[in-house]
This record gives sequence, C-alpha cells and structure tokens, in this order.
Amino acid sequence: MNSPLRSDFSAPVKGAIVDQQALIHTRFGATKLKATPRRRHFAKQGGNHASPFKGRGLAFHHVREYQGGDEIRHIDWRVTARTAKAHTKIFEEEKERPVVLCLDQRASMFFGSRHCFKSVLACHVAATLAWAGLENNDRVGGLVFADEHHREVRPRRSHRAVLNFIHTAAEYNQTLSHASAAPDIASDQSLATAFEEMRRITRPGSTVYVVSDFAGYQRQAERQLHLMARHNDVIAISISDPMEESLPANGNYPVSNGRERLQMRLTNSLREQFLNRHRQESHELQASLKRGGIHHIALSTDAAYFQTLQRGLGRG
Repeated sequence: MNSPLRSDFSAPVKGAIVDQQALIHTRFGATKLKATPRRRHFAKQGGNHASPFKGRGLAFHHVREYQGGDEIRHIDWRVTARTAKAHTKIFEEEKERPVVLCLDQRASMFFGSRHCFKSVLACHVAATLAWAGLENNDRVGGLVFADEHHREVRPRRSHRAVLNFIHTAAEYNQTLSHASAAPDIASDQSLATAFEEMRRITRPGSTVYVVSDFAGYQRQAERQLHLMARHNDVIAISISDPMEESLPANGNYPVSNGRERLQMRLTNSLREQFLNRHRQESHELQASLKRGGIHHIALSTDAAYFQTLQRGLGRG
C-alpha cells in the first residue's frame, strides 16, 4: 500500500510503504514550518571577560595580544614564542548551522495499526525537516540506518542533497517490505552504532534531529546520544503507534516475529503488564532525554504530524 501525494498536511500520513514523490511533496509543507531550533548563541571572545563557551560552533577569526581575563587555553603559543609577547586566539560565531537528520528504518519501525506504519511517518517527518532546513539556507544531510547497515548523506546546501536524502530514505523504507525474517542483530546494538556513527559525521554546532521509535534505547545508545548533545542541538522525535501502548480487547490473536507464528491469548492481566511496561519505558526515555538536555517531540501514527511538529519546534 503506497502513500498518495498529499496537499492536506492536517491529515494523517497513510500507507505501509512510502512513495518517494510523496516525500518530495512535503516541500510545500516545509515552507510553512516555522522551525526555530533552540540553537546556542555563541559570541565573539574578546574584551576582559572570559567566554562561557567552550569553542563549540566557533570559528577562528584572528590573533591579538593577550589581555587579562582571556582564557589561557586559547593562547597561541607559536605567535607568543615568535614575538616574545603573549597572544591569544579570537573566535567568532559560526553563522552556519548544518541540519543533520538521523532516520530510523529498522525492523521495529515496520509496524502500524492505524493510518500508517511508523517507518512511513518517520520518513515524512524527516523529509519535511530536510526541506525546512534548506528553506532556512542551511546545509542538510544525515544518516539513514537499518538493523545491520546505514548510509550517510553528506550535508550540503542544495536541492540535490535533500533529494539524495529522500531517495535514500525511500530505498531503505521499501527494503523493509522485502525482509523475510527478523534481524539477528539486537536493536540496542544497532541504535547505539547508529548514534556513534552520527557523532562521527556531525560537525559541532549542528542541529541534529533523531527520528526513531527508540526501541532498544539502552545504556550504550544513551551514552552516544548524550555525547552528541554536548556539542550539538539535538531534538529527539519519537515515533509510536497506539497499539504499542494498549493491546486490543481480550481474546486469541495470531502473532509472528517474522520467523514463527503462534496464537496469543490476551487477558486483563497481560494487557495491564503490557501497559505498565510501556509507561515505564516511556518514562525512562523522557528522563534520559531530559538529563542530556535533549528536546523531545512525540508523534503517533494515528494523528497528523505537522502541527505537533510545528509546535514542538516553535519553542523559545
């Protein structure tokens, strides 16, 4: 089932597999997306006051004689040795803030019980953010990852870069429907590996959007994400489906993990255990993101994403 082209961004996304043209079409919504990420305000280092910033997002500007209050670690020792006078490096704010997208297309995302699969919604959200970044004259790129592999799209300020990212997202999404079995690799390992790779390709001072269901978000993944947030403005966009929170009514249901098929009998006790576990995992994720200073936006497959995304990005 393919997602049709849509001009009504107030309606939920539909489909089990993305249509690449539909992702390109999100460009029209991106022009209305008032994305104002919480970017850090860097300033020039100078005068008699030590800068509170640690050099993240700062570009070298010039060298001048050392003044009282300058940070010792910014002394230019080569110039100091050559002139016999202490000199310090002066930095200024980097105007450019690359937009880097981390898009989850693992097997856990290939699920949905309402209008669309989580993987499809994630692609639409990422495509919208990519176009919005380009509208803001930012370089746009990122990483699309599955359970056992990933592909990097280098950030560039061009329509071709966004189209390259969209093509990669659609390709990975369509591959999900061809998977005949669940992957052998643990989801927590794949998530941590993806975040580690994101740290490698992301330039300090970037705006990073992580679009994922955060399945398998354990200690290693948390560590990598928190490290990334030290030098970048990270926004976590969690994708969920209503059935992940509440199981259907009591009864017998066929279930499969991609390899085996069996019958499951749902009871009040099992449904309550499922709900409690979901609440605990949600609470732990939100607490972790808060500790890392990471802004969180929650989206669900049963509702339109655009207004929720706009509200989440329109914070002061």
